[in-house]
Parts: sequence; C-alpha cells; structure tokens
Amino acid sequence: MEMTRTAADTENPHLPIDALRPPRPGRWITAAAAGLVLVWLAYTIIVNENLHWDVIAAYLMDGRVLGGLWVTIQLTVLSMVIGLALGVLAAVMQLSGSPVLRGASGLYTWFFRGTPLLVQLIFWFNIGLVFPTFGIGLPFDGPKLIEWQANELITPFTAALLGLAINEGAYMAEIVRAGIRSVDPGQREAAEALGMSHRQVLRRVVLPQAMRVIIPPTGNQFISMLKTTSMVSVIAGAELLTVSQRIYLGNFEVIALLIVASIWYIVLTTIASVGQHFIEKRFERGHHALQVRVRRNLRPFSRGNV
Repeated sequence: MEMTRTAADTENPHLPIDALRPPRPGRWITAAAAGLVLVWLAYTIIVNENLHWDVIAAYLMDGRVLGGLWVTIQLTVLSMVIGLALGVLAAVMQLSGSPVLRGASGLYTWFFRGTPLLVQLIFWFNIGLVFPTFGIGLPFDGPKLIEWQANELITPFTAALLGLAINEGAYMAEIVRAGIRSVDPGQREAAEALGMSHRQVLRRVVLPQAMRVIIPPTGNQFISMLKTTSMVSVIAGAELLTVSQRIYLGNFEVIALLIVASIWYIVLTTIASVGQHFIEKRFERGHHALQVRVRRNLRPFSRGNV
C-alpha cells in the first residue's frame, strides 16, 4: 500500500517515517553459513578424544598451574607499573628544552624498541657474563661499599621483570608523549601565567587531560603484557607457560596443558578487557560532561548572534 504525505505531515517534518528495510538474503545466507561453521567447530572440539578433556579439567586448578598464574599476574602488574613510570619520565624528557635530556630519552626509546624483547630477556638473564658483580661505591673502579654477585642477584624472575619493564617503558614513552601533546598548549601557558611551576602544570593541568588519550593504548599494552609474559619461558621464569611445559614434559600431555594455559590467558585478558572498558567509559563520561558544560556556557552568546 503506497503511503502519501498529507499537508500536516509537510508542515511537521519531525514525524516518524515508516521506512521498510529491503530484504538482504545475502546477509541471511552468510549468517547461517557462519553459524553452521561455528557449531561444527564446537562439536569437533568437544567430541575429539585426542584433546583429553579429563586431563584439562584435572590440571585447570592444579596448584602448580595456579602458582604459575600468580607469577604471570605479578610480572604483568609490576612490569606495567615500572614501565609506565619509565614512560612518563622518558616522555617528559623528550618534551624538555634540554637537548641532552631529549637525546638520552630518544636513545632509550630507539634502542629498546629496535631490539627484540626475546633478545633483551636473554641478555638480562646472562648479564653476569658482562658484569659479574654489582655494587654501590665510588665510580671509575673506586672502592665498593656494598657488592653483590650477579648470579645471585639476577634470578629468572628479576631478569624477566627487567626485560619486560624496560622494554615496556620505551613504548609507554611514545604513548604518554602523544597524550601530552594532545593537550592544548594554551592551557599550559595560562597555568604558567598564574605562577604554577613546570611540575605543577604537568601534574595538575596536562596529565589529567592527557589521560583520556593515554588510557586506551595503555589498556591494550596491559592486555598484551599478559600474553607477552609467556616469552619468559625461554629463561625458565616459572610463569604460566613455563609451569605448563614442565608438567607436560613429565606426562606428555602437550596439547592438554597448552589448552590449560590458553584458558587461563583468555580469562586474564577478558578480565583486563572488561576493566579497560569501564575505565575508558568513565574518562569518556567526564570528557562529554566537560563538552556539555562548555556548550551550555556558550549558548547565550550564540543566541545573541542570531
């Protein structure tokens, strides 16, 4: 039945339009095919006896696996905290007026972003070959007040933390620098005109606004770090993958233990993704509220110009 617009409809253009969506058989066929493929994959995985689901269920809550899971969480959180601190410091140095500070920060980010993380982990684990001892004392081969053996100080966990945190700091430096540059320079100038120091401007004016730009990629880096900790297995760091490898080397249930590790990685990344979503939503809500307040303040001026 054909619809006609009346004179009342023409005078009121805001009336709802009863538009009919055209049929899309291609979309229905594609959705049905995708659904069948997913059902087939799920059925194949569930009924496959070679996956040994009983072994997976037995080791999913095993004490050794949970211990490796805890080490993975520790490495992730500590590496991100230290990496974020290094990133903020390196970003501030890059934006400094001193060419020495800019050069040092640029050299740091260039080197640790340019070399593979796996190489860095192996290097830190074998740092004792270069520096057999570490100490506190006078420089240039002066007397040492306190001295430690490198092999005792640099454990697999310490080497993993150094490698992950320092590498992450190089990437966070670029993320923080982009966030700082996203803030209007006029706000910095206005804060300095009020007599605020450079540190106060950075802490009270620039960084709070830059967080809206910094938070999303930082959340992605955190999720990536959860999975990147699996590289620590090359230096026997006792994290989740290393523990799983040690178990399947004893019972030869390679696929089952790898699935156990994968399940826990998926659980961790899912929790981190949900947390990232709520944090981003909170910062977006504050940003939209600021925009609404600005528009409300400008509304009287816009009416006066009409």
